Amino acid sequence: MKKKIFFLFFVLTITFVQAQTPLKLWYKQPSGSAWENALPIGNGRLGAMIYGNVENEIIQLNEHTVWSGSPNRNDNQLALEKLAEIRKLIFEGNHKEAEKMANQAIITKTSHGQKFEPVGSLNLVFDGHENYNNYYRELDIEKAISKTTYKVGDVVYTREAFASLADRVIVMKISASKAGNISFNANISSPQKSKTIATTNSKDLTISGITSDHETVKGMVQFKGIVRIKLEGGSLQSNDTSLVIKGANAATIFISIATNFNNYQNLSGDENKRAADYLNKAYPKTFTTLLNSQILAYQKLFKRVKIDLGETDAVKLPTDERLRNFSNTNDPQMVALYYQFGRYLLISSSQPGGQPANLQGIWNHRINPPWDSKYTININAEMNYWPAEKTNLSELHEPFLKMVQELSVTGQKTAKDMYGARGWMAHHNTDIWRATGAIDGAFWGMWTAGGGWVSQHLWEHYLYTGDKAFLASVYPALKGAAQFYVDFLVEHPQKNNWLVVNPGNSPENAPAAHDGSSLDAGVTMDNQIVFDVFSKAISAAQILKKDVSFVDSLKKLRDKLPPMHIGQHNQLQEWLDDIDDPKDTHRHISHLYGLYPSNQISAYRTPELFEASKNSLIYRGDVSTGWSMGWKVNWWAKLQDGNHAYKLIQNQLTPIGNERGAGGTYNNLFDAHPPFQIDGNFGCTSGITEMLMQSSDGAVHLLPALPDVWPSGKISGLKAIGGFEIVKMLWKDTKLVKLVIKSNLGGNLRLRTPNELKQSNGAKLKEAIGKNANPFYSLDETAKPIISEKANIKLPTLAATKLYDISTQKGQIIILSR
Repeated sequence: MKKKIFFLFFVLTITFVQAQTPLKLWYKQPSGSAWENALPIGNGRLGAMIYGNVENEIIQLNEHTVWSGSPNRNDNQLALEKLAEIRKLIFEGNHKEAEKMANQAIITKTSHGQKFEPVGSLNLVFDGHENYNNYYRELDIEKAISKTTYKVGDVVYTREAFASLADRVIVMKISASKAGNISFNANISSPQKSKTIATTNSKDLTISGITSDHETVKGMVQFKGIVRIKLEGGSLQSNDTSLVIKGANAATIFISIATNFNNYQNLSGDENKRAADYLNKAYPKTFTTLLNSQILAYQKLFKRVKIDLGETDAVKLPTDERLRNFSNTNDPQMVALYYQFGRYLLISSSQPGGQPANLQGIWNHRINPPWDSKYTININAEMNYWPAEKTNLSELHEPFLKMVQELSVTGQKTAKDMYGARGWMAHHNTDIWRATGAIDGAFWGMWTAGGGWVSQHLWEHYLYTGDKAFLASVYPALKGAAQFYVDFLVEHPQKNNWLVVNPGNSPENAPAAHDGSSLDAGVTMDNQIVFDVFSKAISAAQILKKDVSFVDSLKKLRDKLPPMHIGQHNQLQEWLDDIDDPKDTHRHISHLYGLYPSNQISAYRTPELFEASKNSLIYRGDVSTGWSMGWKVNWWAKLQDGNHAYKLIQNQLTPIGNERGAGGTYNNLFDAHPPFQIDGNFGCTSGITEMLMQSSDGAVHLLPALPDVWPSGKISGLKAIGGFEIVKMLWKDTKLVKLVIKSNLGGNLRLRTPNELKQSNGAKLKEAIGKNANPFYSLDETAKPIISEKANIKLPTLAATKLYDISTQKGQIIILSR
């Protein structure tokens, strides 16, 4: 009896301690049949959703290159012939007719993009486990391990699973508190049509197949999955399609998956050999060895950033209960958990040498996923990588940067054949085959700025790392993006002969004044992106001492771009004409690209545009789809309104299925568009960073948008432009009290702070004047806006700050205090 009481006390104590750990998602019940309740693990190449079901465990599996189709192009060869006529219709105000023509001549007649597909699921069936208690499951994002425990009779069962960064396999260990109690059946199910499931050598459970044909493109990705189980005691038997384990003390399951995909042009790999090689390398190792290697590789990335926004008793509750309560309680640790969960997801879905995180990261259970789970590059794919540099995960940017370089190759033919232009371009969507044609209909797809936007990530990586060799390697892509617009821009016959993008659109939105057509000339977002494309190509060429005449021509063309306009409602105009509707609450607010992620709109340099952006954001409202609210956190942070940014975090962390009928968050903390889109997770992580530190406006601005609910806290590991790292930042009562910064590249450190700071030796800091001498903080001048006579724009009221300049050497540590 005493032993039973002690054991019960032990289990309850362990559960309480587990629940107290801030960096865990944890629950008192299994996922059941809901995929959105399952917990994600991944190593960039393999992704799995762990359901934690007791009797019928499901491990749903993805591999990063399992996509429908094969190498293909989707350009419309009629485009160039009809381009002049489409432009004429738009200039004449016949937007709907132009859209109809674009649907015929510009939108693809072949593939609208291929699908990211699941491999299948490993199903584990446990007999006699229906009567269980003491159930608990968790995802420890500090170690990247999923764990499920429960009790049947007097036996405690434990399952631990991870996707190894070090060994390229998924591993699950099943153990019991008493010997001989592990018995289950393992089988594979899959929605793939062309597949073979079998056992081989009486020890391996395998799935092999080929992905789907889709929209005229033949499926040619061949995949192989192998499941092998290592037992401690007991027996393993097999039949045609399953493995049967009886009476084991413990069982360790190894899952290896590979394909024949080499790159977007080449499918000559050997999926069988690859899968076997990964498995054979990992299988001889003990679970402890594999786990230790995984934790070491993962924490090398994850532990770079630590965040503490305060503590409350809310952490004692399961994650789903905290989510339900969040909007009505003070739970700063939930924000910290959600923030680090975003970093966890990026580590798990984007690794060097792999594919970029797609619309669902690396997790998808549908053979026909929403929007094909592709790369939507009119916002979503870019948002996935907003946290990469600033949250100290720079190397995880690599898959996306590589995709940009590949698009700069495939997009050359699109630019030439469809628009008669040099350089390269992409429309609003792409896939693993790096398609660059226009898809989905002109309303969405007649947008030429996909290449221009994604190319900005190449420049951003350079700004944070100072890697000049990298800049030289990507300069052709930066130059090519600019060359496209040099040839594609045309003079607007009614608008001061400004150079404009025509046809263009403001993604996925359409003004009533255009009869519901999204097509127009010279929309604000297009102008902003072209400005950035030219500016970054100019800067890169000057740094690399290249193309002097090209730089001169870009400067002249940049001066002919339309300036931003402030309209009759005191708003930043979305279109050249003042036709914005203050009642429009559309999820895309694309004209605020200039506020974020760009830096063309500034509190200190362009106050009228700053205030107009705020007005536009107020008109659009707060509640929207999940990813849109994630973007809004960043915008309100840039507007230096921490309380409003926090309000958007509250909206984001609202359970899906709420009475608002809008986006939110699933129980497993996945962002809900709905359905699941991972960009909202990444966008919100970026936004929380921007609330605590910004570095895009000429200085490292600390605590620019601190909400009232975080009066004290600390964070370490954030990265700023120019290679500066926040080793430690501590604030109390909204004031900085301790600051440690490492200068990885040297150069002037300009700091904007909410209160006065001094050096560690007590000496005063030098107040900053004039332009920042650090070349990484050089700013391109934004043209003065054109303001409507009907507008009554007010200048913003900003909190007082201190501005300091500190000269630093490479590797120097700067210590400051209040």
